[in-house]
Amino acid sequence: MPALTHPVTFEHLREPLGIGTGTPRISWKTSAEPGWVQQAYQFTVTTESGTWTSERIESPESVLVPWPASPLASSQRAEVSVRLWGTSQEDPGPWSPASVVETGLLDPADWTAVAIAPGWEEDPDTNRRPPLLRRSFSLPRPVASARLHVTAHGLYEVEINGNRIGNDAMSPGWTVYGSRLRYYTYDVTGHLHKGDNAVGAWLADGWYRGRIGFDGGHRNLYGDKVALLAQLHITYDDGSTSVVGTDSNWKAAAGPILFTGIYEGENYDARQLPAGWNQPGFDDDGWHPVTEVPRDPRTLVAPEGPPVRCTGELRPVSVSTSPSGKLLLDFGQNVVGRLRITVSGEQGSTMTLRHAEVVQDGEIYTRPLRLAKATDTYTLAGGGEETWEPRFTLHGFRYAEVSGWSGGDPAENIVARVYHTDMERTGWFECSNPDVNRLHENVLWSMKGNFVDIPTDCPQRDERLGWTGDLQVFAPTASFLYDCSGMLSSWLKDVAAEQLPDGTVPWYVPVIPGGNFWTPVRPGAIWGDVAVLTPWTLYQRFNDPEILAQQYQSAKAWVDLVDRLAGSDHLWNNGMQLGDWLDPSAPPEKPMQAMTDPYLVATAYFAWSALHLAKSAAVLGKSEDELHYLQLSRNIANAFAREYIHHDGRMASDTQTAYALAIAFDLFPDGKTQERAGHRLARLVRAARNRIATGFAGTPVVTDALTAVGELDAAYDLLLEKGCPSWLYAVTQGGTTIWERWDSMLPDGTVNPGDMTSFNHYALGAVADWMHRTVAGLSPLEPGYRRFLVRPQPGGGLTFASARHETPYGTASIAWRRTDAGHSYSIQVPTGTTARIELPGREPLDVGSGSHDYLLENVSPHLETRHHQLRARRF
Repeated sequence: MPALTHPVTFEHLREPLGIGTGTPRISWKTSAEPGWVQQAYQFTVTTESGTWTSERIESPESVLVPWPASPLASSQRAEVSVRLWGTSQEDPGPWSPASVVETGLLDPADWTAVAIAPGWEEDPDTNRRPPLLRRSFSLPRPVASARLHVTAHGLYEVEINGNRIGNDAMSPGWTVYGSRLRYYTYDVTGHLHKGDNAVGAWLADGWYRGRIGFDGGHRNLYGDKVALLAQLHITYDDGSTSVVGTDSNWKAAAGPILFTGIYEGENYDARQLPAGWNQPGFDDDGWHPVTEVPRDPRTLVAPEGPPVRCTGELRPVSVSTSPSGKLLLDFGQNVVGRLRITVSGEQGSTMTLRHAEVVQDGEIYTRPLRLAKATDTYTLAGGGEETWEPRFTLHGFRYAEVSGWSGGDPAENIVARVYHTDMERTGWFECSNPDVNRLHENVLWSMKGNFVDIPTDCPQRDERLGWTGDLQVFAPTASFLYDCSGMLSSWLKDVAAEQLPDGTVPWYVPVIPGGNFWTPVRPGAIWGDVAVLTPWTLYQRFNDPEILAQQYQSAKAWVDLVDRLAGSDHLWNNGMQLGDWLDPSAPPEKPMQAMTDPYLVATAYFAWSALHLAKSAAVLGKSEDELHYLQLSRNIANAFAREYIHHDGRMASDTQTAYALAIAFDLFPDGKTQERAGHRLARLVRAARNRIATGFAGTPVVTDALTAVGELDAAYDLLLEKGCPSWLYAVTQGGTTIWERWDSMLPDGTVNPGDMTSFNHYALGAVADWMHRTVAGLSPLEPGYRRFLVRPQPGGGLTFASARHETPYGTASIAWRRTDAGHSYSIQVPTGTTARIELPGREPLDVGSGSHDYLLENVSPHLETRHHQLRARRF
């Protein structure tokens, strides 16, 4: 009998409280005997009205299946169970344990509260002090259940009767606030009681009105008032209900945070915290009234993914004194987060915490931060031990400098708390080369540090923007390592919201002023192609065609725009292009000055996006569009070949990036020409002594291109090279994240002089996707890994490699090992899926679910299987 190995889940949410649809799709994972295949399923849905049981539904699908019952209403709770039938199985398996889903406020009319802000006057051109807001209220009866729906202009934290609500951070996050403002729902049943209660909130500027952007940044981009919008729904023990919302009954006062900013850090004076302000009975007569702030409830949206949370803690690996006499802490890992300190000392004494990614000459080196101060200060209340952590800022750092320390042993009393969007980890990789393993860890840490509500380029300097090109090239790697489906589907809606009427996709989303270089918004290849290629990646990895449907008009508008720009010759050879951004040959201050013709790059991407738009149209049943864009992609490929490929396979730009793009995007007119081009690419790699010669355009595809043309050794040579520039160069330099520049730190230990030098940028870590698919050998053949390919291609002297991925159907894995006897392979295929196994020198084999073990012997090679369910097929 099959058993569900995980609870039933809804949409892309692990915590479906306050879900934003009344018809949430349902998924489940099954554990069964090898080869078991689901034939049908049946649901029960229990609400306050009773239990409804569906008919038996004939289908093998278990991922994002349609909601079977009547749509749920706002704030309605349902318990869902499923049971399954297998092929030739007369009786169903047991009912799964019930999983709970609860909707949020689905109708704008459900919002009766108003957004409120402190009533005092403020100078919008200065740093403003964050406020506290509070209200007391009385409940007539014991509480059976209570839900708090809350959002803010700015950032918020809510407390009820002195207790912090939720463990999320930096909420409600950063969206295109005018179009989409996210709200969160909390179960606060246990925090309320009959009689007097109090609710309080901290507010801060955040991205809403805080300083963000280049060259000193800009304030008040979305408004000049921070505001809270909260609605508390209470159900009593007798079934009656009431609502407590933000309105004129609330009051405001200045809090202990004197100032806080995303870039600047936080300045906190513990002496200024009003004792008991978040408790009933507090005297708030001296507090200020509040004023209403306009907010259209039609723009309020429920979350599609998890919030930002603290996901781990690191203690210092070393504590020392810098040459200037400051306390210097090294946490051994470049992280994104903030420090928590435990101190004691005299009232009014102050500690200053400064953050940096690197040290130079024994001191923290802050020049790469540009105008971001990344400095927190804490002023003690005095009278005993105090523990403090900033609330509304995050820093990118490995090192911290502490002044005025009075907390005893800093190794025990200072901890770095790691923050990022709390996605589920889904991907793992390991091999016999420890440097490659460290490289993979660096990719993982860079993803964590830059997936902070939106996918940012860097987490430390005065930027931290949602660069579309960076995410576009990294999305395949990201979607293997973590379930980022909900987070990115939400962000793609913001991409569409910021897209110009003519189809132009901004360089970064949300859009902020970018000075003369990035403003006005202009169309650019790689970056704009996020509108087409990233929805396709998410569909392939998570089997969610709804993402394609939601983003289709955005994708189509982008390709149509480029089609107009390219004109009848189908060559996109006009306008500003970033091209092979950060080609290592480019001067530090001219990252666009790459060796590869930027219009070659643009036209190649035009062809690739047109092809994937055709594929998207096919999935969505848009047959006319499919044919149109398929023909367009062919026309572009032909034009590309005429313009940029010589008859002997040489390219107009004789560079690694040019060949890699043309091979990876299948732009050669025939196989013979591509083969010659592939050999030329390998020669270029060898001529460069296996050093990287590609930027943002070429790096994600160069190893794939070499592999595709049979130059696997050259791909491994690139991966394993340690000289600068290379992937492993940063590892040899002690890097613990992926760098923005190949030489962000120079061989002499000094920092690259370029103004744009980050030590935490994930884009160049896109090679990890090749490591998963080629070194280990695990890749999807059908959406969601419903059918996947196991094709390890050992090389580079590796003796072992493995990859494990938690697919939407269950765990898929491959581990291979080279021994004196030969190569052994252990493969896991989850229930509900099949795998195509292609081992070196052998015919392909299709297998069903279960464990499959093989041995390829060195002497008299043969394939041996020990899986009792495997159909006999001798190679």
